[in-house]
Amino acid sequence: MRNLFSSDTAGSPHDAGGDRIPRHSSGWQELLQHLSTQESLRVLDIGPTSSTNINYITSLGHSIYMANLVEEAAKPEWMVPGEPGAPTRFNVDGFLAANLNFSGRIFDVVILWDTADYLPEPLLAPVFTRIHEVLQPGGLMLAFFHAAADPEASFHRYHLTDTDVIEMQRAGSYPLLHVYTNRKIENMLTEFSNYRFFLAKDSLREVIITR
Repeated sequence: MRNLFSSDTAGSPHDAGGDRIPRHSSGWQELLQHLSTQESLRVLDIGPTSSTNINYITSLGHSIYMANLVEEAAKPEWMVPGEPGAPTRFNVDGFLAANLNFSGRIFDVVILWDTADYLPEPLLAPVFTRIHEVLQPGGLMLAFFHAAADPEASFHRYHLTDTDVIEMQRAGSYPLLHVYTNRKIENMLTEFSNYRFFLAKDSLREVIITR
């Protein structure tokens, strides 16, 4: 299984990148309240690995698992030839089996960050379906979505704090592939029971989603 590990076995990976930029997050503020009042939750962090997140989530008494889908999806090995004269296609089934196979684990919380904005189109619906499958009924997911195209947009690693602030740190040069209206976001979340948008002053929409 690629890029998926428990805090119990992985140690603390190095957080490479530039300076950390603080950003207020109403979605994280609400999720933090949930994490602070519950015990022994399983958290899935889908984004570039952050030792800060591993240490903080475990300090609250929860377990954390990491999956960096954007880095994996950018690898050329997932593109396979089609029929003669047809374009190549993304190996969706192989990608899910390698990167979102949790060996029967069910999660209470998923933090998706802005991963969906950087995934190839064929992966979007299958990834949300898989998250729905592995998220506990009533479980929560925090997701960010870009609301405006920005040629200067950078892919970030997000670090959690014990306040309503998250810290953004540049983590690569992956291109921003999608920009969503609220309606497009709602269409991706039809399998979930509820979702709530939070206003933000920058180009990111924040959504708390309930399984």
